[in-house]
Amino acid sequence: MLTLANLNLHYDKTAGANFRKKTGKNKRSTQVIFDLNLTINEGEKVAIIGPSGAGKSSLLHHIYQELTTHAALCSQRQSLVDNLSIYHNIFMGALARHHWLFNLVNLVRPFKQDLHDIAALCQQLELDQPLSKKVDQLSGGQRQRVALARALYQQQDIFIGDEPFSALDPLMTSRLLDTVLARHNSVIMVIHDRALAMSAFDRVIALDKGRLILDSQQQNIDQEQITALYQTSAIA
Repeated sequence: MLTLANLNLHYDKTAGANFRKKTGKNKRSTQVIFDLNLTINEGEKVAIIGPSGAGKSSLLHHIYQELTTHAALCSQRQSLVDNLSIYHNIFMGALARHHWLFNLVNLVRPFKQDLHDIAALCQQLELDQPLSKKVDQLSGGQRQRVALARALYQQQDIFIGDEPFSALDPLMTSRLLDTVLARHNSVIMVIHDRALAMSAFDRVIALDKGRLILDSQQQNIDQEQITALYQTSAIA
């Protein structure tokens, strides 16, 4: 599905949050990924872990750029439209599936089937709010679930998530993760819960200071190595 060979990524300060490969040095950029080699196969459920500043989000967004045609991204930035409703923000995930005229009519006067489908999705994500409610009136956890619902409503084979459950409690996180895993053939996710990463995913990748330091199938994970990674980072 994806192979990265000797990948180097730089954060270009003049380009905001755009991460890209570069060959030459640039005083305005900071290297965030170093000589990374990685292959992710179709059907894998992959967790990306590591301490703060390890380069996880940089790698994840690069992966999304490589797979964007077949992938749905649930970003930390969310990119919700605050003055629009829950329904409209979620329906945006389906814009690419329909003609522009269908989308225009549905946004102005929602069709019953789409209302039903989005209401069912919200119920599955435990988002018990009126679909007409504007997202700027929601809590952080509710907004996060709207962003998650929009990504799920894209109905792509691949789900790419950057800590999509960070504002939720552990029990809800576990339930919603089960939903994400069940609805997608392949999942690549940055997740802060190390125990959940090791128990729920087929494979765990760990980064530290922009370098790949662990790539292990679930049954072969060295928990002591992962614990040492976070302890070393805390000391540093």
